[in-house]
Amino acid sequence: MGRIPAADPPAKNGMLYMSETPVSNVRNFVILGHSGSGKTTLTDAVAFKLGLNDRMGLVTNGSSVSDTTEEEKNRKITIFSSPFTASHKLGDAEYKMVFIDSPGFMDFCGQIQGAIRAADFALITVDAASGVQVGTRRAWKYCKDGGLASVAFVITGLDKDNTDFAKTVAAIRDTFGVNCVPVTAPAGADAVINLLDASDLPTPLQEIRDSLAESAAETDEALMEKYFEQGSLDPVDIRKGLVTGIQSGGTNPIYSVYPLKNVGVTEMLDSICRLLPAPGTRVYRDTEGNELAPDPDAPAVAQVWRTAVDPFLGQLSYVRVISGTLTTGTSVQNTSTDTKESISSMIYVVGKKQTPVTKAGPGDIVAIPKFKNTKTGNTLAAAGSTVRMPDLDLPPPVMFMAVEAKTQADEDKLSTAIHRLLDSDPTLHYEKQIETKQALLKGLGDVHLDVAVALMKSQTNVNVNLSTPKVPYRESITAAGEGHYRHKKQSGGAGQFGEVYLRIFPRREDEEGEWFVDKTVGGSIPGNFIPAVLKGVEEGKLAGAVAGYLVQNVNVEVYDGSYHPVDSKEIAFKIAGMRAFRDAMTKAKPVLLEPIMSLKITIPEAFMGAISGDMPNKRGRVLGMEVEEGIQVITAEAPLAELFKYAAELRSITGGQGSFTLEFDRYDIVPSNVAQKVIAEAAKNRKDDDED
Repeated sequence: MGRIPAADPPAKNGMLYMSETPVSNVRNFVILGHSGSGKTTLTDAVAFKLGLNDRMGLVTNGSSVSDTTEEEKNRKITIFSSPFTASHKLGDAEYKMVFIDSPGFMDFCGQIQGAIRAADFALITVDAASGVQVGTRRAWKYCKDGGLASVAFVITGLDKDNTDFAKTVAAIRDTFGVNCVPVTAPAGADAVINLLDASDLPTPLQEIRDSLAESAAETDEALMEKYFEQGSLDPVDIRKGLVTGIQSGGTNPIYSVYPLKNVGVTEMLDSICRLLPAPGTRVYRDTEGNELAPDPDAPAVAQVWRTAVDPFLGQLSYVRVISGTLTTGTSVQNTSTDTKESISSMIYVVGKKQTPVTKAGPGDIVAIPKFKNTKTGNTLAAAGSTVRMPDLDLPPPVMFMAVEAKTQADEDKLSTAIHRLLDSDPTLHYEKQIETKQALLKGLGDVHLDVAVALMKSQTNVNVNLSTPKVPYRESITAAGEGHYRHKKQSGGAGQFGEVYLRIFPRREDEEGEWFVDKTVGGSIPGNFIPAVLKGVEEGKLAGAVAGYLVQNVNVEVYDGSYHPVDSKEIAFKIAGMRAFRDAMTKAKPVLLEPIMSLKITIPEAFMGAISGDMPNKRGRVLGMEVEEGIQVITAEAPLAELFKYAAELRSITGGQGSFTLEFDRYDIVPSNVAQKVIAEAAKNRKDDDED
């Protein structure tokens, strides 16, 4: 299958396997799991076992090799997906282990999905005390949606009170299928055995061993025939069958590990080398549907799956090499932006440690500093190439906050700081709203936005305030109305004169044709002044007539007017058009509209009643309920005005086990009691502005 080019010598033993590594001996995986399921602790245990750290790191005391930023240490959660590269010896063979610790907190699922794009298989942690949780199901779904077929489970927390290995295995099998089979299992309180290699197993473990043989036999007709003839399979045949089943996604191995005791880690790593897939078994296809082979000698193709900011190196683009070889001192084509980038250097990043490398081949994950026009999801290819990988399928934002600089000095730097954030985190969005004249920072939850603000301060020294946004209301009409205004100004010298009569009508959302029509006859308004009337009406629509919000869904007919051969000017007809439109609005039964959002709420069944009962309190309604991937899903709709803090509220109600997506559906009429408050507040704000 080719060989990965040699890397530069490491600064420390165990940092990296240096000699040329066959692609078949690379294992590239992501560690996923529900928050608190032992995911980062497992990463620390693996890093320690592979010699990346001289002692076991711990999340609790801030020594984890994975959670290295101040935000992660303070919050004691993983925020960023962190890659590691090390070597593992199995018999006479050396394996390059490339693994990524990912967040468990769903506010940072963009980091999760990027890591899944970079990996060839996943390990999903399941805490024996908590069992299968919502985050476990989500991790599984992310893998399947992201095209990652090979998934294994790692049972942690077996040293906690009232835990049971068999019960946890049963829960995994009940949730994800009977082809989830243990490959290692506890043997006493502080030992783990490999079921494939062990002999004279006690009855419960022998039964598990038999299930491994059955799973292996199901992957191949010859193995199935052999299994029926002999009643069992030898370890070599079982391994052969399991490899086939795991690569196809039909078999999911289960490992038992005591991370804090460093027990079961070696057995898991050995089994990963024997059973889990190398680069090339996962099929990567470009946007044209072409399959890319993990050939180091092929034209280079890599994808940026994460962007970070290093205090010394600046922007770091983490890339997964899919095909070919990246080499320092060369240029690559960013086919997503059609720009060229120079590779001045490359590094392996292990926590705060960095090791320079000169070449990176298929399966390698390296960080490249100082790209100028490259963002997360972009494709890097050989010079002159047009190959492009599909963009990351990232979730839309669900929480919006108004962002405002604290000082003028902060205001001057805000734009640069915001764009730096967006470049590193594509799940963040920034928008300046015309209706409310506010700048909005949008993300996947309150923690996500809090972290973004903290990063702005630490990375660019920009301080901002977040506040609940104003609702972008709209105005419209429910009846026809006529308006008239005669603008006459005489103050010495040339005067101003323009008179406009117009009608307005409700307009359907799907209505075609022009919304503004000139129906004047006889030259009552000369044709050269009609554009000025239109401009005035447009300004009237922007200013509104009820509460100062944008007017939508109206048709306008200008049917009469008058002019003066000397005093009529464009400004006069613009003013007359705006005032006539406002007059017509007051007579056309105007209404206030608010944005209605469509929600898809994912929760455990136990919270169905609480969430359904809460929706009317938000002037919303439940539209349906169903089960997806074993998780309860509620579809609902509610006004945006009631949802600005829903991410935090849902987390509070469900203990962090709920999530939701949010998208705009339509504008609808605001109930009169709510509209009165909005109109009164708008009138108060106008008065305050006039006094100023």
